[in-house]
Amino acid sequence: MQKINMATPLVEMDGDEMTRILWQMIKELLILPFVELKTEYYDLGLLNRNRTKDQVTVQAALAAKELGVAVKCATITPNRQRMEEYPELTQMWNSPNATIRSIMDGTVFRRPIIVNHVRPVVRTWESPITIARHAYGDLYKAVDLRTEEPGSCELLFTADSGRQERLLVQRADGPAVWQACHNYRSSIRSFARSCFQYALDTHQDLWFSTKDTISKTYDGEFKQIFEQEYSAFSPAFKRAGIRYFYTLIDDAVARVIRSRGGFIWACKNYDGDVMSDMVSTAFGSLAMMTSVLVAPDGSTEYEAAHGTVTQHYYRYLKGEKPSTNPTATIFAWSGALKKRGSIDQLPDLVRFGESLEQACLDTLNNGLVTKDLFQLAEQNAALHPVSSEELLEAIAERLRQKFDSK
Repeated sequence: MQKINMATPLVEMDGDEMTRILWQMIKELLILPFVELKTEYYDLGLLNRNRTKDQVTVQAALAAKELGVAVKCATITPNRQRMEEYPELTQMWNSPNATIRSIMDGTVFRRPIIVNHVRPVVRTWESPITIARHAYGDLYKAVDLRTEEPGSCELLFTADSGRQERLLVQRADGPAVWQACHNYRSSIRSFARSCFQYALDTHQDLWFSTKDTISKTYDGEFKQIFEQEYSAFSPAFKRAGIRYFYTLIDDAVARVIRSRGGFIWACKNYDGDVMSDMVSTAFGSLAMMTSVLVAPDGSTEYEAAHGTVTQHYYRYLKGEKPSTNPTATIFAWSGALKKRGSIDQLPDLVRFGESLEQACLDTLNNGLVTKDLFQLAEQNAALHPVSSEELLEAIAERLRQKFDSK
């Protein structure tokens, strides 16, 4: 079979643990037999990040901006437990995703993948809900302080001109903990523009929620900037027959639960982190959740929303066959290939990405599933639990049949 050619490489960011193993399986079984794959490879595995003092993450993010398309494997963000597990580590390195998001200044769009025999926990949901998560600031760039004695904490801003602004945070009468976070207006504006443009591109309503009644200045700035940016997008929204809707986040949660789905829900960084996990779990699992980082310059990074599947990795090291779900990682690859094909005007590459997704969905819908989906599925579904490798081989066979028929 003649393989599909690529004109420009995409950035490939390798990862950790079980997802690193699945990453290689997906390439060998689902991509390399069909595509003359061109990638600029970066190893974002934890030990290589440690060896390079995390500069490999910065290099990968800059390459993604330069080449315009990237695909990323799940990676470890070390904590104290990981420091004990990996004694070679010299420090608790930052989240690679946070570093990449900061450099690309993008917005994360997370959308569940739906299959026939796994019904959403929320019975009213009929269509996927896409979470748009601001990818900069808030708790992910916050600084923390713990104090032991009574005293006052102040927030101090010193301008380059020397002018100072000072605000009393609280007077403490004993031990306390403190936290300060920030955001840039330019980043909030990029977030808003990305959300409005993505809503137009996907023809979906856009909801946005904060808590500006409590955080009148911080959250109020988000609300105001979204309103300003919407004024430029409003005519296009009206022509497309879609709407922009703002409400407080607690009201948004109630509305989302009662909704039928089929819209984009834009959230601040921490809110988006939490709500995307809630939405993915209610629709099925994180293993069935796509994640796309879209930067203001159009550069895009695709990944799965889940982590490195540690428990399955240790079973794999003991010789067990893992039965963890590779669907979201497959869709990361297919999304990146479709985007690369679209930019480079390679319709065959776009069609391959679409065929890969359809082969994956057809295999799952026909009852061949990993154990996580088997446990979530409706009891009357005729399902056959298989290992991850067996599922990938079945998807590969469907792809081969599709291409042989042509």
